[in-house]
Formats: sequence, structure tokens, C-alpha cells
Amino acid sequence: MTNTKQRNKHVSISINRRRWLKFKGLKRGYYSFITIVAVYGISFLLPVLINSKALVVQYKGEYYFPAILDLIPGASSYYPGTKFGQNVPGEANYRNLKKEWESGTDNWLVMPFYPYNPYEDITTEGNKMYEAPSRNHWLGTDNTGRDVFARLFYAFNISISFALILTLINYLLGITIGGAMGYFGGKFDLLTQRVIEIWSSLPMLFVIIIMSSILRPSFFLLIFIYTMVNWIFLTYYMRAEFYREKAKDYVSAAISMGQRSHIIIFRHILPNSLVPVITYFPFSVVGGIAMLVGLDYLGFGLPPPTPSWGQMLAVGLENITKWWMVFSPISAQFLTLMGIVFIGEGIREAFDPKVYSRLR
Repeated sequence: MTNTKQRNKHVSISINRRRWLKFKGLKRGYYSFITIVAVYGISFLLPVLINSKALVVQYKGEYYFPAILDLIPGASSYYPGTKFGQNVPGEANYRNLKKEWESGTDNWLVMPFYPYNPYEDITTEGNKMYEAPSRNHWLGTDNTGRDVFARLFYAFNISISFALILTLINYLLGITIGGAMGYFGGKFDLLTQRVIEIWSSLPMLFVIIIMSSILRPSFFLLIFIYTMVNWIFLTYYMRAEFYREKAKDYVSAAISMGQRSHIIIFRHILPNSLVPVITYFPFSVVGGIAMLVGLDYLGFGLPPPTPSWGQMLAVGLENITKWWMVFSPISAQFLTLMGIVFIGEGIREAFDPKVYSRLR
């Protein structure tokens, strides 16, 4: 029995497993990771959680699922008010229908947890401009009568999605170009460096302003514009890592054995060069969120009425007496960025070679 325990103590744990255990031990980063991932996952279900459309409508023996249809890309969830016997122009007002049908009719409907959506404004019955936080509108309404609480959560999904897509594209370009520069070196490295230096001198803000005045800004257009220069910083990391790893004996041994370049790059050098870029990933996501908020605040970001923390903050600062319009987006951004920074801090600690060196 004693020998079994001694053997278990000496069981080898992979370095990635040890890194994960170290990350879990850093409670601040680990719980931030669980929270951010959970909230981001739930944000894709917002159409059935925060929406002015009913989850289920039972009318004259037939069933309709308008809010659930919003989860399906391309599906139409539009039902005119006349379809449910409601004398209103345009789409049915499900909140009013619920009140009407509560008085002893056979028809019924089920509303989402929070029965407001981020797009309905003062043209919707009951919505008012700059309504203070109340039982109905938990965080009040903005200058057009749109619900702040609903816009806050929809903006969270858009901000995180924007930052993740932007970061992944930047990493793909930066790792590819920087790795090629470091591995092949020589004239290819020198020529590529000169091209990058010229390209990085591009005045990014002016480009965005010019393109926004010519084209209607959109989610993917902004990602394309930012990707034009954002990948550059990563090429220097990867170039230095590839130069360092290429000089080591295991690469020389692989070359002497006749291994092809793509095998040496992807099987040997790349896995040993990713630690710096992995630890930087969360901070790159923070930068992506901050860029989108900044652009939206300046009016060159996503077009209205797209939910945006930057746009909400701009509206709040125009009328500082409406404290909820300033407090809400700042708090949401602060908590989100703080959580992601804690994740980055935990990852950096977990990948610290001084802690998990193979020589220990």
C-alpha cells in the first residue's frame, strides 16, 4: 500500500496539465474566466431572455414562437398585430396582449424574463425619453426611449464577439507572417520588415474617418479596417521567437534528418513559440473592446441603433444629469475589462517558465 502511494507521487504530469492546475489555483483569474465564458455563452440566448416578443403565443388553438425564431438566422419572427386581433399598426405589441388576455380569455402567451428589447424606442407605446430606473425599466431609458438594461447586455455580446474575431484574425496573420520572417530570414525578412514599417505608418484614425464617411460602417467592415494594421505588433513577437528556436539543436537535428520546412515549422518550432502570444491573448481582447467603445463614442463605430457601450456613454455625457446613462456603460465596461485582465494575469502566471521549467 505504501509503495503504491509512493509511485502515485512520482506520476508524471504533463506541463499543460500543470499549467491548468496552476491557473485553477489562481482564484481571481479562474473565477473571472468561468464568469466571462458563462455570461458570453448566455448572451447568445438573449432573444429568449431579453426581448419584447413573446416566447410562446397560443391564439385560437394555434401556437406561435416569435422570440424563439429570433435565435434562428434568417427566420422571420414578425407577426402583425392584426394576426392576434390587436388593432395596432405594424408588429404585435405582446406586452399589451398579455394584459388584454389576462382577463379571462382562452388565449395566452409567455413573455421572456425581461420583456423589452434594445431597439424599441418612443414610437412604442409606453416608452419615454430619459425615464429614470424603475420597476419596468431597471436601468432606465436613453434619449430615444430605448431600454438601457437590454442594450447593455446586447452590447456585451457585440463587444466580446468583435474583440475575439479581431484578435483571432490578427493572430492568424501575425503568427503566419512573423513566423515566416523568423524561419526564412535573409532577404525575405529584410523586405518584409521594410513593408511592415511603411504599412504601420498609416494613420489609422484618419483611415477610419475617411472610410466611415464613404461607406456605412458595419461590424465586419470595422474588423477589416482594424485588421489592416493590428496584426503588425504580433509579427515582431513571432519573428523573435522563431529566430530563437531556429538556433537550437533540435531544429538543427530535424534539418539534418531531412525534415521538410513545413514539418519543422508546425511540429517543432511553432508549439515552442506560442507561450508569449498565448499569455498576451486576453490583453489583446481588452484592446479590441476598448477600440470598439472608443470608435462608437466618437461616432465612427457601429451604425445606430446597434447596441454599443460607447454610444450609450456618449449619450450620457451629453446630459450628465441622467446618471444611469453614464453609470451603466462605464460599470459594464469596467467589470468586463477587469475580468479579462484577471484572466490574462492568471494565464501569465500559469505559463511562467520560472515556475514550470523542465529543468526543475
